[in-house]
Formats: sequence, structure tokens, C-alpha cells
Amino acid sequence: MTTFVALLRGINVGGKKRVPMQTLRDLLTGMGCGSVRTHLNSGNAVFTHPDAGAEALAAGLEQAIERELGISVACLVREAGEVRRIVDGNPFAGQEVDPARFLVLFLSGPADPATVADLDPAAYVPEEFALGERAVYLHCAAGIRDSKLAKQLTERRLGTTVTGRNWNTVTRLADMAEDATA
Repeated sequence: MTTFVALLRGINVGGKKRVPMQTLRDLLTGMGCGSVRTHLNSGNAVFTHPDAGAEALAAGLEQAIERELGISVACLVREAGEVRRIVDGNPFAGQEVDPARFLVLFLSGPADPATVADLDPAAYVPEEFALGERAVYLHCAAGIRDSKLAKQLTERRLGTTVTGRNWNTVTRLADMAEDATA
């Protein structure tokens, strides 16, 4: 049995793309997932599945949401171990970073250094970022809403689907996933 974390992009924000968490749990259960739990009201779920891979689960969840709710929602699914590696690989560990101003941008594909090669880090200080395997770590020291760097790290630039979570949420999801495997 493998434990997974699902991350739905852009739901329950400003009254658009409403996906109740009970509905999300029901959809995942209907897909054969077990031990389904959600975190917050923003499309985060932890669950187990006996034999499907992350990409198949993401595609199945996107189809289920489209079929049941009539909305198109990008879904990224990660194995629990990958989420833990993202936490353990924090390039800003040891620095005083406000977890509410520190995001992980989860990517549907590998992070390509060429897509950000033209970004001069000095132009964005005190903001900073670092690439992970399928993630971008983004520290927005002055806040996320007015971040100039966040406006640069878009799906268009990165060439992949992107959904962000603040550090508190990422670490909580990693802990929930570990609890599910224990």
C-alpha cells in the first residue's frame, strides 16, 4: 500500500471552482483510495492506494472532478516519500524564514534550470528561490501577495503545471503522510 498526497490547483479561492472537502474524500474513496484525509479547505489530501501510480491517480482525480462537479482542476499527486524529500531538502533550512512567506511550488514535471537562467537573483532581494527536482522553493520575505519573484515563476515560464503551498502546509502534509504509513 502506497501513501500519496494530492494537491489540487486553484480551488475554493474567491468562490470559484468549489470542491467541498467531503466531496474530494468521496471521489478519492470511489477511486479505490483508502485512509483518505484532507487538510484545510484548499485541495490537499493524503490517502493510500494499493497499486496505482501518482500520475494515473492525478489523471483519474481530474476526470472524476470534471465528471462529478463539471469543473476542470489540475491535480498533482506525489508519493509520501517525495513530499518528505522536499521537506528534508529545504535549501533555506537554518535561516530565519517565516513559514507563511515560504512556498513550495510543486511542478508536474522536472524543474529545468534553463527556464530560470535569465532571472538575476540580485534583482529580487530579499526574495529568493531554489530549484528542487519537481519543485521550486520560494521565499517571499516581504509577503507572497506583492512578490515580484512569484510573478516570474509561472507555469508559462516553467513550462509545467504549478501549484503552490506554504511551508506550514507542506510540512503538515508530509507529517500526515508519514502517519498514514505508520
